[in-house]
Amino acid sequence: MGPSGLVCALLLAACCCCRRAAGVPGEAEPPTPEPLEVEVGGTALLKCGPSHSPGNFSHVDWFSVHKEKPTLIFRVRKGQGQSEPGEYQHRLSLLDRGTTLALAHVTPHDERIFLCQGKRPQSQEHRIQLHVYKAPEEPSIQVNPLGISVNSEEPEEVATCVGRNGYPVPQVIWYKNGRPLKEEKKRVHIQSSQIVESSGLYTLQSVLKAQLVKEDKDAQFYCELNYRLPSGNHMKESREVVVPVFYPAEKVWLEVEPVGVLKEGDRVEIRCLADGNPPPHFTISKQNPSTQEMEEKATEDNGVLVLESARKEHSGLYQCQGLDLETMASLPSEQQELLVNYVSDVRVSPAAPESREGGSLALTCEAESNRALEFQWLREKTGQVLERGPVLRLHNLQRDAGGGYRCVASVPSVPGLNRTQLVRVAIFGSPWMTSKERKMWVKENTVLNLSCEASGHPRPSISWSVDGTAHEQDQDPQSVLSVLNVLVTPELLETGAECVASNFLGRNTTTIFLELDSNRTTGLSTSTVSPYTRANSTSTEKKLPEPESKGVAIVAVTVCVLVLAVLGAVLYFFYKKGKLPCGRSGKQEITLPPSRKSEFVVEVKSDKLPEEMGLLQGSTGDKRAPGDQVGGSSCGQCLTPLQGLGAAGANGSRPLNTHSLSLSSSSTGDWEQARLAFLTLVPGW
Repeated sequence: MGPSGLVCALLLAACCCCRRAAGVPGEAEPPTPEPLEVEVGGTALLKCGPSHSPGNFSHVDWFSVHKEKPTLIFRVRKGQGQSEPGEYQHRLSLLDRGTTLALAHVTPHDERIFLCQGKRPQSQEHRIQLHVYKAPEEPSIQVNPLGISVNSEEPEEVATCVGRNGYPVPQVIWYKNGRPLKEEKKRVHIQSSQIVESSGLYTLQSVLKAQLVKEDKDAQFYCELNYRLPSGNHMKESREVVVPVFYPAEKVWLEVEPVGVLKEGDRVEIRCLADGNPPPHFTISKQNPSTQEMEEKATEDNGVLVLESARKEHSGLYQCQGLDLETMASLPSEQQELLVNYVSDVRVSPAAPESREGGSLALTCEAESNRALEFQWLREKTGQVLERGPVLRLHNLQRDAGGGYRCVASVPSVPGLNRTQLVRVAIFGSPWMTSKERKMWVKENTVLNLSCEASGHPRPSISWSVDGTAHEQDQDPQSVLSVLNVLVTPELLETGAECVASNFLGRNTTTIFLELDSNRTTGLSTSTVSPYTRANSTSTEKKLPEPESKGVAIVAVTVCVLVLAVLGAVLYFFYKKGKLPCGRSGKQEITLPPSRKSEFVVEVKSDKLPEEMGLLQGSTGDKRAPGDQVGGSSCGQCLTPLQGLGAAGANGSRPLNTHSLSLSSSSTGDWEQARLAFLTLVPGW
């Protein structure tokens, strides 16, 4: 640079210094803006200068300063405000006689400087810095579903925290088991980012990466968002999460369920466990008692051997083997003994005891078990305890002593562990019939199933005295039931059916007598009939209903007679009153001599036929005048019920005797005459 250039530079610098020293307006640094805080959606009150500063606000201009560029947004002239077109046109209003400008519905975009300039009496300005705040939503946290291996050399993603719609961007802090995490080289790394929404709000996303160890398998992780509002500092926390941590197993062991004493029949689970995650591949082995070598057992589930019904053969030594599929390392467990308590091979000697009546027997029970045994003897059909001990002695045996006896071998130290053995005692004897004879009501042409049961030792055979189809069923080793299918015929009704049971010691019979039941309708049908009633057995029998009593027929006849009597009395009453047509030409008047109008005689005789009976006769026995007789056959039809009543009385169980009744038509009412007529026809009512 030449001398002339240097001189020019010096002059320019001196000029600038002079301007600053002289205080040229517009060239000084602007004052610090007054801060104003408001939440999103609220109203910001912009005051044109401090409240204690005097001034004339009749002529004021408001500017919005964005990127150091002021834009006129509102004018105040003589106390009246006017919005300028633009983004603030509909959100501004003037308050406090023009000293305050209200900005409604604040958004994050409104965070800027607002400038107030007054023109009169002198030029002055005031700057306001608007700060906008919005609390973020509750933070959401998402754990890494794939988990983290402790063998990883670099920090892996643990969880992601998201805080939405906050302003300004909140701060995030990560916690593990309630303690804050900080960046640590190759151990903890926190990576955060934010997204600006169209509304101007921020969405924060923070990813926690860490290198974990086996002890972190139950660690609780969560994130915290810190933010500010006009009211102060605040924070929100997410829920706690646990990330899967994968680590190799260091120990394998074996567990047995249920815990405690085991017995035959129990459902037992042998389960392999390890302290690794994921668990290794398990195999279960059992020691062979002969070779002393461990033999692998097949399992449906990894590391679980299920014994649905444990037996004594399942006792022995068991061992688990764990194989890490990642490192292919094998880790065995300690051997564990499984003991299944048992009772087996319960046997009774003699196995098929036999004796004659009056004899004696001694039954001995034996069994095998790994523990001390107790024995008791029970009668099978009653459940009665006969003896406690391995030997049962029976003396003076009778026929009813035959049957089942049960030996029960139990282990007192293992509740519920017992086994039983049934033995049947046979008493030699001729066949014994459950019933000697029975009478039975049947219908002719009915197909019956006649049954006959006998017992004895040796087991008897059964035959029938009539033809039919017989089937035998064994009730027990000494009893047999025979069922005969037979058609009821007149010959069978006459002879009956005989059942014969026999063995080499003798024979016995029972007879079934059949009688025809006349009250039953005939027709071919099938029914099952047991012709006996067992006196000392438990079989179930179907008994035929007994014939109905003859008294039922007597009651029925009596009821019919009463009904006919009532009907006859009513007909007679209407006939006497002349209200019953009794002639070919309709109603006819019956005229009587004056001496006979006051009396009538009604006779019902049981020893004459209806057509020979005289229904109406005078009290003196004279024949009726022609005028007293009524219309031929028509009148006979009217009196037929009364004649029938006489016939019924003649044929029924209670014949109606002849009675006479004098009725006074002049002194007795109509209903009284009807009642007396009824009492006459029904004696003893």
